[in-house]
Amino acid sequence: MGLVTVTATPRHSGPDQPGDADGPEDDLGTAPGNDLADGSAGPDGPDDDDGDGDDAVRRSAGTGESSRASRHWWDRNADEYQDEHGEFLGDDRFTWCPEGLDEADARLLGDVAGRTVLELGAGAAQCSRWLAGRGARPVALDISYRQLQHSLRIDLSRGAAPVPVVQADAAVLPFADGSFDLACSAYGAVPFSADTAALMREVHRVLRPGGRWVFSVTHPIRWAFPDEPGVEGLTAVSPYFDRTPYVEEDEQGRATYVEHHRTIGDRVRELVAAGFRLVDLVEPEWPDGHEQEWGGWSPLRGRLIPGTAIFVAERG
Repeated sequence: MGLVTVTATPRHSGPDQPGDADGPEDDLGTAPGNDLADGSAGPDGPDDDDGDGDDAVRRSAGTGESSRASRHWWDRNADEYQDEHGEFLGDDRFTWCPEGLDEADARLLGDVAGRTVLELGAGAAQCSRWLAGRGARPVALDISYRQLQHSLRIDLSRGAAPVPVVQADAAVLPFADGSFDLACSAYGAVPFSADTAALMREVHRVLRPGGRWVFSVTHPIRWAFPDEPGVEGLTAVSPYFDRTPYVEEDEQGRATYVEHHRTIGDRVRELVAAGFRLVDLVEPEWPDGHEQEWGGWSPLRGRLIPGTAIFVAERG
């Protein structure tokens, strides 16, 4: 299956939306589709930098601005990201977080054999590739064309059938109602969407009754701390309840990277309002013997404060 590119306008109102002149309008031809691939920013933001010297600020950012910034940032930085983190992510590993919790051990999705699974913010589709190896029928969706090209690279190098992929905004899913049995996202899509309440409703819409929706994000408490792996990252300096987005912007004030903060309570209310039932909230502990740092994630911080929150919900 080649790369399917979708241009869509969100179903919510507002002057700054994807699908306008700066939206994903190009027909990008064929190419197929990571987990952590939309890796986190904000307080525990992306440890990669495109070298443009953009300023980091806290300010509002709407749906269109956030979507454009995310698509362009990941298109620019996908190669460096995969080079730096590809060994940790593997070609077909499903890991939920920098702490190294794998779905093979956690089984948060349950039995996936024979199930249709939508992965949001899939990047190079490592999670989807793992799911396919367990008998699932995954579709990997990402906003970044360049990230999805890395999926094709991996599939070609393995001589395997390409993972089905779609380039689209996760808040405007191009699928019919009830298309999937399961949905998942490992550090993808959710933190980068300005309207995650709408995103939750979209996931609910495309899931069948009883379908499970599991996603991992930077633990919200991390927004109170500096994005530093050492002792300087252990002192809270920002209000946990400040939901102002983290924005990197160029000299013209245009957003080049955006991440949005929600509290634990916000996430729970979004899920419930969308029609989900929260089944579990997993806060992975930093495992003994794991010494690999990932940006602001480190053994020092991980043993003292949670770095990841994994929400497990089921569609009503």
